[in-house]
Formats: sequence, structure tokens, C-alpha cells
Amino acid sequence: MGYGVSDAVCARVPGLQAWLEGAFLDIVPVAAAAPRERGSVYVLLADEIAHATCRDILIDWREGTPTYVRAAHGMPARLGFGPQDAAFAFAMVAELLRPMGQPAVGDATSARMMSLASRIAHSDATVLIQGDTGTGKEGMARFLHARSTRNDKDFIAVNCAALPETMMEAMLFGHRKGAFTGAANASEGLFLAANGGTLFLDEIAELPLNLQAKLLRALQEGEVLPVGATHPVPVDVRVIAACNRDLAAESEAGRFRSDLYWRLNVMPLALTPLATRKGDVTAITAAMLLALHEKSGGAVDFAWPTAQAIAALANHSWPGNARELGNVLQRAIVLHEGARIEPEDLSLAPVASLHVPAVPARQTPVRLQDIARASKLDAIRIALRETDGHRALAARKLGISERTLRYRLAELRELAAA
Repeated sequence: MGYGVSDAVCARVPGLQAWLEGAFLDIVPVAAAAPRERGSVYVLLADEIAHATCRDILIDWREGTPTYVRAAHGMPARLGFGPQDAAFAFAMVAELLRPMGQPAVGDATSARMMSLASRIAHSDATVLIQGDTGTGKEGMARFLHARSTRNDKDFIAVNCAALPETMMEAMLFGHRKGAFTGAANASEGLFLAANGGTLFLDEIAELPLNLQAKLLRALQEGEVLPVGATHPVPVDVRVIAACNRDLAAESEAGRFRSDLYWRLNVMPLALTPLATRKGDVTAITAAMLLALHEKSGGAVDFAWPTAQAIAALANHSWPGNARELGNVLQRAIVLHEGARIEPEDLSLAPVASLHVPAVPARQTPVRLQDIARASKLDAIRIALRETDGHRALAARKLGISERTLRYRLAELRELAAA
């Protein structure tokens, strides 16, 4: 599919073509009236509508309140805006053009990362994606799959932290009927479900050491041994692993097998926090607001953020990365009272630490286990305060997994309720 910006748009709307190129879109200037490639999408001025198809985007470059009309009834999408709203409008145009499966980017560093990822995607090498929670690891994995030669096969995503420990092996590698209590039927497992395609293993550091050894064998030999089976089953899967902790440090600390780390780290990709990618904040904001508008079916007017609101978003620290941004925008959509989203609608006060219940004071005698619990409580509270309530970062500071932190918080709540 080809993307083009009409010569008239290039002349009248300065900066748009450069923004679209920076958003990792392969776009070229075109003559609106010239014959076009089948399936192509053009960005045209509103007065070039005679040359438009329903897939195109029309721009009404003017002063005044910005507007957005979604594509419907055979008519193309239409954006009206002037210089004061151009930055966000450019991100809107990029989002309307963005191919499915490609992350929303607007920052030069992210565009370079996407270029590297595109080259990696064409290989069949194992990829290790590292980055904080909410930085877009799964989105990157889906992009790698979409750009690979396996894109006509399944993409299977699994969060290792969410798998029950007692069932991890059977869920990953499958099991035979009667292999254990409750195994009334055989199951192929996630590796075989992704056969020919891509298996995305998120939170890979949460795998127990014994399963890490079995995963290493599956990667090296291209085969899995289902629980209860006596013969391995060949499997053709590209594995993309992800982790929100430093896997090299986990390996040095003995919490992750070093041989598996090096087997996964063939093609490393490191995703930086959202706060370091200000251009991406604008791009992701456009993507999220358009998605929310589509869910409404266009029943209400699109809520344009003001330039001041965009600046406030770009300057926020985003300890929760894109997930926090999504929450902020959903609240703003519901709570804003004016025609546009203003900075005060964003509620961007410093993120409060997660509530950790206080352990009620107890009378003597003081028991050692009470002292130990109180020490754990203090350590967890301090870690959460120092990371603005970011669980993954707090767990890293404490030297425990995010799963363990959840358990500790649950224990403390039970203790407080006792």
C-alpha cells in the first residue's frame, strides 16, 4: 500500500510531511489528479475532494476551533485545524495512516528503533525485548511478527507471571491424557499452538529455574516434551521474550539461567520509558483518543486537547508509561466540561503511592515475626513511595519479582484486617 501527500498539502501545511516520515511512515509527495496505485491512501486538501477516495484524509487548513469527522458513508476522514493545533493534528493524520500492527511513534529515537526492529523482523532469530511495564513490549512483538515471514501464522502471547506455577509446564509444552490428576484430555500447549508462527513470552523472568531448562532445550533442539509423553514433538516457533527487569542482572544473581539468557539475547531490543520519548506521547495520545472516539461510534464530537494540554502531557514523568497515559485520557474524556481537553482536565498531580495498609499496633509481648512483618511493610512502603507507586520498579528496588510483591501486599492487607 502506498501513502502520499499531495503537492498542495506540502505547500500549504508546512511540517506535515516531515512529521509523517518521522512517524515511520513511507510517504511521498504526489499530484492529486495523477493516476494512483490501487489501495493507496492520500492526504489531500479539502478542496481536492474530487480526487479523493473513501480511504483518503482531507485537510481543511484554517484558523479557529479544530474539528475531526471520521470516515463514514463513503466519505473520507476530514480534519480542520490551524497552526496552533498543528502538532497534535499531524499526530492524528499519522495515526489515521498507521498500518495495523505498527506501534504509534512520533519520536526520532523510536523511529530509529522501528527501523532496527523492521530489519530484525525479517530474520528468524530469537528476540529479547526489555523495558519497564507499559513501554510497549507486546506492541513491538506484534510488529516483529507482522513484518516477518511468519505473519500468515498465529501470534500467541502469554504472560508468564499470570500462569499458575503448578500448570506452567503443561500450559507451555502440552500434556498427555491422564498425565496428572484432572488431565481428562490431552492438550497441545502454547508452543504447538504457535507452530509455524510466533510465541511471545512476556515476563520471562517469572519462569521457575526448572522450566527455564526445558525452555532452553525447546529453543536449542526445536522440540518439546509434553507432560506425560515419552517422545519429544518437533515444533517450529519463533520465540520473542520480554522482561521488565534487567535480565543480565537476574542471571548474575542466579535467579535466571545464564545459558538461557544468552540463547534469548540474540537480538536485543531495549525500550526506554515514555517520559524520554516526548514525541511518542503526542502520537500515543492521538492513537488512544481516536480509539476511544471509534468506540463511541462517533456519537459525540472528538475531544481535541489544547496545545497547553499536549505540553502538559509531554512534560509529565509517566511512571506508569503508556498504561498511565491511557488512564489519564479516559478520565479526561469523561470529566472535561468544555469543548476541548484542557490541562486541568488531565489531573496530572504527582502519582500517589499505592495504599499499603498499616499494621495495627499490638501490645506486648512483641514477637520476632511481628518485627519481621513490620520491617517488610516499611521496606515495601518506602520502595513504592520512591517509585511513585510503580510496582515493577518497586519490586526491582526490593530485589524481588513483581509476583512476589503482589503476594507481600496481599499478606499485609490480611494482617491489617486481622
